Amino acid sequence: MTIYDDPDELAAVVAGLPRPLLIGLDIDGVLSPIVAHADDAVLLDGMGDAVATVAAHPAVEVAAISGRSLAGITQFGLGDDIHVIGSHGMEPRDGTMTDLDDVEVARLLRLRSLVEAAATRAGDGAWVESKPASVVLHVKQADPVSGAAALADLRAAAAQVEGTTLKPGSAVLELLTRSGDKGTAMQQLAAQLNAESLVFVGDDVTDEDAFAVVGDSGVSIKVGDGHTIAGHRVRDPADVRTWLQRLETFLAR
Repeated sequence: MTIYDDPDELAAVVAGLPRPLLIGLDIDGVLSPIVAHADDAVLLDGMGDAVATVAAHPAVEVAAISGRSLAGITQFGLGDDIHVIGSHGMEPRDGTMTDLDDVEVARLLRLRSLVEAAATRAGDGAWVESKPASVVLHVKQADPVSGAAALADLRAAAAQVEGTTLKPGSAVLELLTRSGDKGTAMQQLAAQLNAESLVFVGDDVTDEDAFAVVGDSGVSIKVGDGHTIAGHRVRDPADVRTWLQRLETFLAR
């Protein structure tokens, strides 16, 4: 049986960490409920205010670190007081992403061709998402059998393309022409901000890199079920919202 932490008790633990404090948050499945198509996602009611209120406290920095591209994050309307980093750490909102070199461009074109072919094999409901340095196959809305087969075939084919990084998720597979991960993004931002304590909240496989960076000295929080190295777990985005609201109360004391 899955055991979940009480958001109130978890808020007290985080509020007691040494500051400066950096809180990293994935978006989909954490701040926003999972939906069939990424374009339809919105923040849970009250979540935007909860995030902004925590970020307003002295010596507390909040970052939204997502696998989405920066363009894909725009729909959530996160304010300037939030650090926003897209594409698994490759697209900082307050910086610039290094242009792809010729080899990376050629690799991305090859990967896009593989993904488009896999989407055709998956059938109706499958769709392709393009990002500045990666391409993604989504099969959540496709037939489960054909979708799973398409993902497996794509993974095998992409593994033969030298220099490719594969990021599997729930009914999704992303192929990156250059490496990037949320753990590295957390490390770099923490160094930039001189953060003494780290917290990360995520729900998917790609968040495990960030949990590893947080380690035992910080607080890592998995949202939902599934295997994880995170030290804590909450049920869903509603629990995340409650945790943030309670955290604000503890921070204000």
